[in-house]
Amino acid sequence: MQTKIEKIDSSSALALKIIEAQENQPLDFLSFREKLSLANISHPEKKREWATARIAIHDALEALHIPYPGFYKDEHGKSHTMNGQGYVSLTHTPGFAGAIFHREQPVGIDMDLVREKILKIGFRFLDKSELDFLEQDPAHYTMAWSAKESIFKCQGRRGVSFRDNILLDPFDISASKIKGRIMGTDFADHHYKVEVRKLENVILTYTIW
Repeated sequence: MQTKIEKIDSSSALALKIIEAQENQPLDFLSFREKLSLANISHPEKKREWATARIAIHDALEALHIPYPGFYKDEHGKSHTMNGQGYVSLTHTPGFAGAIFHREQPVGIDMDLVREKILKIGFRFLDKSELDFLEQDPAHYTMAWSAKESIFKCQGRRGVSFRDNILLDPFDISASKIKGRIMGTDFADHHYKVEVRKLENVILTYTIW
């Protein structure tokens, strides 16, 4: 997988970065608050993931000609712009980090490596109806997990169960879009359309409210 910067439309863009390739990139664009946060991360790998995700959102913003505003996390773990303008979501998986930004709508993005072990834990995050239509293929299961993660990040509140509150419509393993909704919460009436990309052994999904 290569570094990727994609302008989705005039209001949104995403960027994906290889963590190893970004280790010597300057981070002078970070806000003072972010520089303090970075300095307080002691684990080297987590430090690289955090920094690469910020490089990704910086590049996505550049594609939209928007100055980097700095970001912080709320009590639910959701990232926000420091100037209150626009919406952001960040993600990372071993070796890669990514970000998406939208001027006006909440967003969610997720990346996951395809691994065999996900077949053993499907019952933890999948509804029975989803287990019925999914093939016993780790890529298919990873698509479902990642789609739910993007929906979860887009709605932005803790306490939402992947298995009990996020339900996906049937989709096949070649799908480029997945439809889903949140049930049994304040967001029960909202339906999501999740974009799906397969990048070598990584599943990328994102959704815009």
